[in-house]
Amino acid sequence: MPLTIRPIQPSDNEPLATLIRKVFREFKIDKPGTVYTDPTTDALYELFQQPGSAYFVAEENGTILGGCGVYPTEGLPTGYAELVKFYLSAEARGKGIGNQLMQQSIATARELGYKQLYLESFPELAKAVSMYERAGFKPIPHAMGNSGHFACNIWMLKEL
Repeated sequence: MPLTIRPIQPSDNEPLATLIRKVFREFKIDKPGTVYTDPTTDALYELFQQPGSAYFVAEENGTILGGCGVYPTEGLPTGYAELVKFYLSAEARGKGIGNQLMQQSIATARELGYKQLYLESFPELAKAVSMYERAGFKPIPHAMGNSGHFACNIWMLKEL
């Protein structure tokens, strides 16, 4: 089966949480103040039932390769959403799958009426950060909103 990018389903919760935590361990960023310890990581389907949010899953041959979404994070200015929970399995990286997921999320953010897209990351995820830069995200000097992910130390913004 070819690669499919589709909206999240309830059955995706467990495999996505497992994949996300594996990525955090791989890059040695499995610490408090990150998605690694965030309880919503285990219930992404439920989280993305929030109005103004969307989450997409990349799947191939029945295997989840990654996911990415947009979310109206509390405390962000009006017209802003956050690019969130964007992770790919090691096997899926370098094949353009992450870019497809990100572009789907950006397009959906525009459809939802957002004007700015914010994200948080880590230096350890340098390849992802360079992909964000190529997509038009610009570094900003401080965190925005109340994601609860106080350990993140890269913040970026993209005008939609």
